Amino acid sequence: MLDIPEFHLRRGETLFLKGPSGSGKTTLLGLLGGVQKPARGHIRLLGTELGALSAAARDRFRVDHTGYIFQQFNLLPFLSVRANVELPCHFSRLRAERARQRHGSVEQAAVRLLAHLGLDATLLERRAAELSIGQQQRVAAARALIGQPELVIADEPTSALDADARQAFLDLLFAECREASASLLFVSHDQSLARLFERSLSLLELNRAARPREI
Repeated sequence: MLDIPEFHLRRGETLFLKGPSGSGKTTLLGLLGGVQKPARGHIRLLGTELGALSAAARDRFRVDHTGYIFQQFNLLPFLSVRANVELPCHFSRLRAERARQRHGSVEQAAVRLLAHLGLDATLLERRAAELSIGQQQRVAAARALIGQPELVIADEPTSALDADARQAFLDLLFAECREASASLLFVSHDQSLARLFERSLSLLELNRAARPREI
């Protein structure tokens, strides 16, 4: 349950969000990403009131403007690595056009992102289900970043990565967000990462429903 009086994220800002399990982090990300609809209150993203949109319109808005790195990856296991990364561009003309303008084609955008994340080109046509957990996490990151969405939401995105892969991922994540002037909302239990972000915030500070009640 969430009870948040006010929350702002500036365009281009990087925010590290922390909080214990059960404090509502994943629920908040789902609301901001348009995956869930609020029971009460208002969520405004890029001037659009998300709660006022139909489910279909909210889905279209999300794929156009939000890159979401899910904690469970949510890859399509029967599709190839490259097809998974390109998926947002098949549903969003806006992101497809951005990918073409920057890289010449959607395919080249996918290849570049995967290369920067350390995935070998021989894996491009392999089914996502055949990859290791760490490799799947990198594919999920590339899928979220393709087409330069204005908001990138990352839910424990480095949990399955070793030190070298984690650093490559973070370097690419910050670089892509800077290039697109995208806002970054990053959730992690790894407190050592907080220093890399412009702002660090505890959900316990935001969510009144998660605070211990006085007796």
